[in-house]
Amino acid sequence: MRWQWVLVLIAWLLGANSSGFGPAAVAQSTHKSNSAGTKDGSSPVSKRKSAKPITKKKRKRNSPRLRRMRQAFVASASLRPMARQLLQDRTPAAYAGVEAYARRHSKEDAGALAWLVVGYARVLDHDYAKAIDPLNYAKPRAGDLGDYVGYYLANAYLQTGKTAEAIAALADFDKSFPNSLLIRDAHVLYSNALLTEARPQEVIALLEKERQPTRSDVELVLGRAYEAAGQTTRALDILRNIYFTMPLSGEAIEAEFEMKRMAGSAQLPPPTLEQRRTRADLLVNARRFSEAADAYADLQDEVSPAELPTIQLAEVNALHRAGRDKDAKKLLDRIPDSTPDIKAERLFNLGEIARGEDHDDEFLGILNQLRASSPTSPWLEQALLSAGNIYLLRKDYDKAIDSYRESQQRFPSGGRASYAHWKVAWLSFRQQRKDEAKQGFDDQIGLYPTSSQVPAALYWRGRLAEEDGDTTMAQAYYQKLYQRFRNYYYGELARQQLTKIKPSVPRVQPVDVREDPPHYAVLDRVPPIEGAAQIEEQEVPDDNLRVQKAQLLANGALLDFAVKELQAAAQEEKGNWLPAETARLYQDSGRYDMAIEVLKRAVPNYFALDLSSLPRPYWEALFPKPYWPDLKKSSSSNALDPYLVASLIRQESEFNPNAVSRANAVGLMQLLPKVGKGVAKQEKIRHFNSTQLFTPAVNLQLGTRYFRIMVDKFGAFEYALAAYNAGSDRVQDWLGQGKYRDPQEFVESIPFTETREYVQAILRNASVYRQLYGAP
Repeated sequence: MRWQWVLVLIAWLLGANSSGFGPAAVAQSTHKSNSAGTKDGSSPVSKRKSAKPITKKKRKRNSPRLRRMRQAFVASASLRPMARQLLQDRTPAAYAGVEAYARRHSKEDAGALAWLVVGYARVLDHDYAKAIDPLNYAKPRAGDLGDYVGYYLANAYLQTGKTAEAIAALADFDKSFPNSLLIRDAHVLYSNALLTEARPQEVIALLEKERQPTRSDVELVLGRAYEAAGQTTRALDILRNIYFTMPLSGEAIEAEFEMKRMAGSAQLPPPTLEQRRTRADLLVNARRFSEAADAYADLQDEVSPAELPTIQLAEVNALHRAGRDKDAKKLLDRIPDSTPDIKAERLFNLGEIARGEDHDDEFLGILNQLRASSPTSPWLEQALLSAGNIYLLRKDYDKAIDSYRESQQRFPSGGRASYAHWKVAWLSFRQQRKDEAKQGFDDQIGLYPTSSQVPAALYWRGRLAEEDGDTTMAQAYYQKLYQRFRNYYYGELARQQLTKIKPSVPRVQPVDVREDPPHYAVLDRVPPIEGAAQIEEQEVPDDNLRVQKAQLLANGALLDFAVKELQAAAQEEKGNWLPAETARLYQDSGRYDMAIEVLKRAVPNYFALDLSSLPRPYWEALFPKPYWPDLKKSSSSNALDPYLVASLIRQESEFNPNAVSRANAVGLMQLLPKVGKGVAKQEKIRHFNSTQLFTPAVNLQLGTRYFRIMVDKFGAFEYALAAYNAGSDRVQDWLGQGKYRDPQEFVESIPFTETREYVQAILRNASVYRQLYGAP
């Protein structure tokens, strides 16, 4: 493809740039063509009637800096895969490849980018001495990347004890790079170098101007500067603030060390209880439960008797969530029932610990105490839901219904009321109490129209209408469901049902008599989609220096830097082009997971939208097709729909081949090493090693085979997906819990919310893939 880039460069030299033609536009066009072309089985964008023209804006005049970066972007296109490999693996071979590229292009800006990548990789390896030379090689041709080169070179100097060189490299940083996103970072680095040279007053003068918005690294250096300047009280005040209000930062640990070292050198009032409670609460929010429990314990000798139970219960919660139930129970035994609220929370926690230890009867006894002593407490609402779940797993459905119903009726406006109401309606349906189920489904829609259970209620109410022969009513419910929840799991099921229903035969009526179709008022309760305005694709302002800088950085696989430059450009330019362009950068660099997450945040309600409501690139980033030849080959060899496999991967790893779960599941299809080893043996793969699971082709080969085994065992994809997530034994147990009309009823009956939503999401995703790309 090198000749294409040569043609592009010739076009610029002939003046094509003046009409808005440039490398970013070519790259964007090439990306769209490749992602929507027919080589991989997808449908060309040009064939879609819904494709919208790109909104254009008036072009700015190209500057010499802009032209230079564009030329560097074109010239460095072949660097991207090598840079990506280096920054990902940092092996000797990867270093050698990028260094060889840099030497071949030593007189070009592309060579400077390559040297920056090498230097940055050395910084990631903490091999600062080896970072100095490549960063110095990058300086002469760095151009608009000079701020990155200068910053990391100064950092390498400072880390290797060359303080004078670091100071010299940063002294004119503001003047040389006034618009750099690294200015505050450079000030922190410069301040550290100045402190090494015993120049604290200069640091104080510099960083006092940098304190908003607050950053822990700025505060830490400033605190050290005040100490070095002899202002110990001021220093301790700053360090204490870091420790208590920014406990999740790395600087908090250093601040704690500094405070202990300085203990006794200044008189400060003790930290307030509010500061200490703030730290403990922040640790809980960050799921650092053991640290939080210790922080709450440290408070208890100093709080008032009235406040003590609240702090103790906060510690109990942290201990329980840290898995330290024995310690939590001991503490609960010491907490007095000082108020009704304290008593209710204490009983609830005792019950949860009992339930966690599978002492269900003990839990139910505590529930009775809670019901008697705190009939209006929200802790009772939670306990009743727990009781319902216990009975559900025991298969005692009548008692489960009673518990869920009591929870909903006692707390109809509570945070869990819609869920409790749905469980009553669904279990009534499963118990063949059709009249109760019909009323329950309609009440779910009427009482809780914004709840996540509404799509299911609409669908199953339609199914019951069908079973009664009322196709008019069934159509109304399916139509509402499909219109409002277009690409949801139940939206697709509604579409399928609509295609099956034959229109009712109209009654013979006189010609002048007309009858309106029945109106079902409950359907009016379903609200429209929030923020459903159609999004138009907008042209990326590639005449913006930051945009061009981002694209150049992306050629060096410096994605974090590139994305920050794009975000800064979006603050300068109008339009909604940022999410799609950010996703494109991630896609072009193989980070499909990051692209998916960017657009999920940008369009959180995308599943409710028609395909024509979003530009095609949005959908292709949300539902990508990487590794397609291997994916299709492995799927076909196991008689699997490639789109179903792609959907499973999207749910498991979002196409990140290096993903590792908390359970140590690995790669695209998240296979446990022992599962991979067993399937590799069946596939007769010799000398298999679990590290091969990070190789996409191997992971796909073994993952699709394992999924096929699940399909053959259970006979339906719904059951196989549930087994893939929750295990075969559980699915066998669930299938034994009575008869199901069809697999859809089984899916809604899965007692584990995570597994139920997992199965629904994969089947939903497969439907979107088919709509987007047609036949695989």
